[in-house]
Amino acid sequence: MTTQPLLTERSGTQSASVVTDLPFKPQLVKAVFRDVTSLHVSRPAAWAAASVTRTVLTEIIDGARSAAAEEARKRLIPKDLISAIDRNVEAEVGSAWYLHSPTFHGLMGEVRNADGALVSLRERRGARTPSGVAGAHRFEAGVRRLLRSRGVRAVPAMVRDLDGIASVFLTALARDAAKIVREGGVKRFGTVSLVVPGEPAPAPLLKDPLLALSTRRGDGRTVGGDDVLAAVTMQLFGDLRQRAITEAAEMTRNTSAH
Repeated sequence: MTTQPLLTERSGTQSASVVTDLPFKPQLVKAVFRDVTSLHVSRPAAWAAASVTRTVLTEIIDGARSAAAEEARKRLIPKDLISAIDRNVEAEVGSAWYLHSPTFHGLMGEVRNADGALVSLRERRGARTPSGVAGAHRFEAGVRRLLRSRGVRAVPAMVRDLDGIASVFLTALARDAAKIVREGGVKRFGTVSLVVPGEPAPAPLLKDPLLALSTRRGDGRTVGGDDVLAAVTMQLFGDLRQRAITEAAEMTRNTSAH
């Protein structure tokens, strides 16, 4: 694995202040991990996952803020969320939430079974509510804090959607990180390249360190910070993926250095 090492797990006054700046607390992150795996979650892993979730939500909020600014509004409404995702395909995360949110119902389209019968929304959701949806309310305080830090407010329906997206995204990230631990590395990997029509596709990045994430170090009982970074490569793509990894690695190095 070629990403920067996450160093030690020591903590002190300065590291505590860095963690305090995270809108989604490591304790909440560990609770989400406990929903999907019995593996131990290290402190660097919790910090990294909290940082990545912050990066993703910040991208969505900033896109929604830009949409609202076009109408001279500072209070975000659900249509701003749709605009943010429409304008930035990298921000389309936590898609399992879309089936549970009125904001997206009109955009999902009809689904029919093999007999041509219309599949109801209840059937499409499934019999069991995913844990990421059931636990979405836990993210409200962090979402509101993040909104304030970006200089905007949001109506309750918008806060609910941001709660849900954050929860579903982090739950999927936790599942992938646990899978990486169990399998000893990333066993499935893909990349997405944005190509301008009429121009040749870019050459493959053969030396891209992200493509070398195939094995892992460490025991098979603990989710580490590098496991979370590897899971990010499975959940995100493009500039958002790179920024999320960079910010998480930097934040974890800062906390571990003190």
